[in-house]
Amino acid sequence: MSALYLHIPFCRSKCHYCSFTSSAGCSDLFVPYVAALKKELSSIATDNLSPLQSIFFGGGTPTILASDLLTEILDSCHTLFPMAPAIEISVEANPGTVTEGSLRALAHAGVNRLSLGVQSLDDGDLKNLGRIHSADEAYAAVTAARSAGFANLNLDLMCGLPDQTVSSWQQTLDRALALQPEHLSVYQLTVESETPFAELLRSGRLSLPAEEDVIEMDRRTVQSCRDAGLIQYEISNYARPEFECRHNVNYWENGEYLAAGVSAVSCLDGVREKRTNDIRDYIGKMTAGLPVVVERECLSADASLRETVIMGLRMVRGVCRDSLRSRYGRDVAEYYGPILEKLCNLGLVELTATHLRLTERGRPLANQIMAELV
Repeated sequence: MSALYLHIPFCRSKCHYCSFTSSAGCSDLFVPYVAALKKELSSIATDNLSPLQSIFFGGGTPTILASDLLTEILDSCHTLFPMAPAIEISVEANPGTVTEGSLRALAHAGVNRLSLGVQSLDDGDLKNLGRIHSADEAYAAVTAARSAGFANLNLDLMCGLPDQTVSSWQQTLDRALALQPEHLSVYQLTVESETPFAELLRSGRLSLPAEEDVIEMDRRTVQSCRDAGLIQYEISNYARPEFECRHNVNYWENGEYLAAGVSAVSCLDGVREKRTNDIRDYIGKMTAGLPVVVERECLSADASLRETVIMGLRMVRGVCRDSLRSRYGRDVAEYYGPILEKLCNLGLVELTATHLRLTERGRPLANQIMAELV
């Protein structure tokens, strides 16, 4: 599968938990950044590329750019790259940065999947997170998206938040599901270093839910989504049939993908490349025709196989054994041997004739299990 990731590194303000490569403000850089991004796209568009199956605008907050700038980028993609007829084109957006008019413009340009960073529908949670929007603005963004014609809508939510209870999480979850999204992504808060939350945690001023409460939140998420017709297909993702995010599935299957923009990572022909994290450095180098790739890693067959297993285990269906054999010439049972046998005996993973997958019991322990297999 051929996929393209585009990083838009701007946002209105940095949230307290955010460790992504993004900068607040910097509106003077919007136009030169788009010009630099288009120039990089021209440099990676080679003649032998297969048609793109997906394009994903991530950030940051892509919709902090005016819709005509995002359309300009997408128009360049249409000019430079072959595209599959049913290509999935996703844009991440935050409530408070979109209107029905701006979303209509994106839909007209070809965007057919919108991912709204709602995070919570509780104003107290949103304040704790440092979000720029209220719950009412999140509802308004969903209404605007539907009015603009979006029939493939994802909502991002976060659980395990400061001062959040199982009851308050259930309330947010119920409110989100009542909006009838086609897709729901639910991420447990992880306190990353060099964020305001990390400093609060070090100083004892961050009150997080107990582990057993987070486990109960996860259990309720699975059940509530199932009741609403959204099926869990990945550890943190739920979708109606046929609405799984194809771009992310390609990541989880450890497929190849192109990328452009600040900090963006591509992986082609076993070579992973990462671009500079500095926006001004990126613009300057692209303008001068200099390389923006600052890290390059050539993956060995063994490293690639392990990554494919680890990433694939995030999917509920697991890893296809035949695919591993055809790609690497190895069977997963033979490769891992006693380690895999131990995990099977503990009831944490299941090895069938066709797949290796986490069990329901193993899914909450996914990180520990993957550490055994890395």
